[in-house]
Amino acid sequence: MALIEYTLDGKQDKVKIAIDRIKSFDPISNGFLPDPYYVAYSGGKDSDALRILFELSGVRYDLVHNHTTVDAPETVRYIRSIPKIKISYPEISMWELIVKKRLPPTRMTRYCCEHLKERGGIGRFVATGIRWAESSKRRTRSNLEIVTKKAKDKIILNADNDEHRRQFEACVKQGKRVLNPIIDWTDADVWEFLRVHDCNSNPLYACGYRRVGCIGCPMASSSRTQAEFARYPKYKAAYIRAFEKMVAGRYADGLPTEWTEGQAVFDWWTTEKQTAAIDDMQLSMF
Repeated sequence: MALIEYTLDGKQDKVKIAIDRIKSFDPISNGFLPDPYYVAYSGGKDSDALRILFELSGVRYDLVHNHTTVDAPETVRYIRSIPKIKISYPEISMWELIVKKRLPPTRMTRYCCEHLKERGGIGRFVATGIRWAESSKRRTRSNLEIVTKKAKDKIILNADNDEHRRQFEACVKQGKRVLNPIIDWTDADVWEFLRVHDCNSNPLYACGYRRVGCIGCPMASSSRTQAEFARYPKYKAAYIRAFEKMVAGRYADGLPTEWTEGQAVFDWWTTEKQTAAIDDMQLSMF
């Protein structure tokens, strides 16, 4: 199956290019690392396209999902149905993390991703389904990256360029190497690829969801957050219980707070958390 894109230089087969990217940087055959690719799997459509491409490529890989404890039940069941999936469970749940951090996760304080979603893959060659079409911020990403402990030290390379390939091979073996094989795919490309390969994808897409992720994600719009908690009231109750313990912890630690109960935190968090002004207000409280 080919996804053809017409450019000034002619036409490009996106599927072939993605598979070539995967094969070209196979960590085992190239001697980069002793372990196979670490393919990060979220249960979304892009992750499905990624895992199928890896299967088509024939290279060795580990398909890994980092369980966040706040994935939708439909997503959890779908992930468990995927062949070869390895599910990594966190040492701490979202609810425990909120109490430990003494504040809710927001766009400016998104500690949940680091501890729950993006853990794992250290010292491995990680492959993700990140695409430029997902957001303006992701337009700055490349199909090949080397991430060190300091974010500013990230090295952005282009896996389709021979000179950059030499740069990559000469790099020291610290940090996390990241390959994004479908970085230049559109939404239409992904859906067409999944259709051809008879992939039903996460059932939440059939319910009208455009993206799937953590319930209560601070990056989601307030309207989406409200809709999610209406659909999953048990998650709402769990957040309120966590916020209740968080408030108690703040009082016990002598930290300033305007909140008196978990419900008040939840109401603030779900209706105002997306605005920069509220995030600034929150920072002034800590």
